[in-house]
Amino acid sequence: MSALSDQLVSIATLVYLLAMISHAVEYALGNSRARAVVAPARELVGAGVGAGPTGAVDGPAVNGGAVVSPATPGRAERTARRAELGGRIAVGLTAVAAALHLAALVTRGLAADRMPWGNMYEFVLTVSFIGVAAWLTVLVKWPFLRRLGLFLTLVMVLLVATAELVLYTPIVPLVPALNSYWFVVHVSTIVFASGLFLLGVVPAAAYLMRAGYENGKRSFPYTLAKRLPAAAGLERLTFVLHAFSFPIFTFAVIAGAIWAEAAWGRPWGWDPKETWAFISWVVYAGYLHARATPSVRRNTATWLAILGFLTVLMNLFGVNIFFEGLHSYGGL
Repeated sequence: MSALSDQLVSIATLVYLLAMISHAVEYALGNSRARAVVAPARELVGAGVGAGPTGAVDGPAVNGGAVVSPATPGRAERTARRAELGGRIAVGLTAVAAALHLAALVTRGLAADRMPWGNMYEFVLTVSFIGVAAWLTVLVKWPFLRRLGLFLTLVMVLLVATAELVLYTPIVPLVPALNSYWFVVHVSTIVFASGLFLLGVVPAAAYLMRAGYENGKRSFPYTLAKRLPAAAGLERLTFVLHAFSFPIFTFAVIAGAIWAEAAWGRPWGWDPKETWAFISWVVYAGYLHARATPSVRRNTATWLAILGFLTVLMNLFGVNIFFEGLHSYGGL
């Protein structure tokens, strides 16, 4: 089972990569209707296209002071079909990768005879799965957000590949402090909230780029947002995801304190992981407060959401790598 789990992770990483490439194809092709070849009428007249008896320009049809080549609609439709096909293939591949990802977690859990959250490798795999599963659920309700799939699958490739190549840990029994029903209660909720925060940071970053593009910025990275959904929709999605996940994260922190009381005789001791969990909680609470305050700009509030995810990454990677404490179960 352990070997099968490892193989499934490798295959899932490859399929995520293929999904990312397919999303990139759709993103590059863009909206064919917006990419139609349009030229000002005066330029075509200057190129030898004369005016007809009624004063209209002979040749290509004029629309709103511009001339569109007769061949353009056909090219546009073909491009649109290719973009749509690329997008559908990308979503299908993402779903297949997610299924393989889930199978890898299940087989890992069966091999370990416990929930697959006992070390950093397993935790990263589980958080990333929650993120992609939540993404596929969001697409069912808001399919127009599919263009974000390029960025989501890029994050998935980076996280799953890092887990496989850098964080991999052979299956070992749980340390005694983790042998408790609180292991399921606390870790499952922290994993779920972290997965939603992972998903939430994608539209947050996309919103900042798109808002800049809509405000006339044409330098990198704002040009990447040219074909993203409108900034207002991205900002709203960012808020919805964080408003949903923050109470779950709050419960996870409280459950961790109760578990600490049972395991170590004190609910809070400013252990490095406890400290960074508290920092994450404060930053995300600050984001939601800023988002609900009319005088705070949306860009400022969104930067807080991104900062919150950076603290989550610090808690996940930095604390396990650079600090020693009662939560040092990273397996590195």
